[in-house]
Amino acid sequence: MVDDELSDGERIARLLSSEIHGHERGVLGRLSVADARETVEPTEQGTLAFAVAAGDDGGNGDEGDERRIAEVYVHPDRSHVEFRVGARTAAEAGHRAGLRVRPKAVEPPRTLVFVENGAEVKPALRVVRAVGEALEESR
Repeated sequence: MVDDELSDGERIARLLSSEIHGHERGVLGRLSVADARETVEPTEQGTLAFAVAAGDDGGNGDEGDERRIAEVYVHPDRSHVEFRVGARTAAEAGHRAGLRVRPKAVEPPRTLVFVENGAEVKPALRVVRAVGEALEESR
């Protein structure tokens, strides 16, 4: 029997990673998957799977000149994206995309966007794109 809905946190995170990595143009083409863990043990509080980085290299390709804009965490039944920059943009885009969004009260503030199943990966990708675009506009 085939599951109609992907609800395994690790597989959701891998799908999101593939979506980010697979873009070669536009703002998503300038983002990268960083510090990806080969194996991730899902936990209730979430385990770091990978980071989303924006290159700050001015186009010269120097490694290490990346800025983490988000981190993706794996739970047994979902994943969440913790936006380290663009908290307000992430919250607004997440709400528009119909995703569950929660602020994180740290300094500077962060926003958590929950990806509950495989169908929510594309909407989560739109949130990543919105934050990336806002970051580029602020430079």
